[in-house]
Amino acid sequence: MNRVVSVKAKSNYVLALRFDDGLEGELCVRDRLHGPVFHPLNNTDLFNQVTVDPYGAICWPNKADMAPDGLYQDVLSKG
Repeated sequence: MNRVVSVKAKSNYVLALRFDDGLEGELCVRDRLHGPVFHPLNNTDLFNQVTVDPYGAICWPNKADMAPDGLYQDVLSKG
């Protein structure tokens, strides 16, 4: 499994991601921000606080997170 090593929030709910094998890319995750834990991320101030947890997933202060494997596949398929 590949891990995220860096993430940066950009405008319009785009994340710039870099993985441990060097793969880099940008993904718009706006369509994934539904449900109780993700809904608060529609506030851009909170969305912009994205970080990488010790397991290589991306996460936010409200405990929302996204697993690296799905993100990796999405970036890879855009390549």
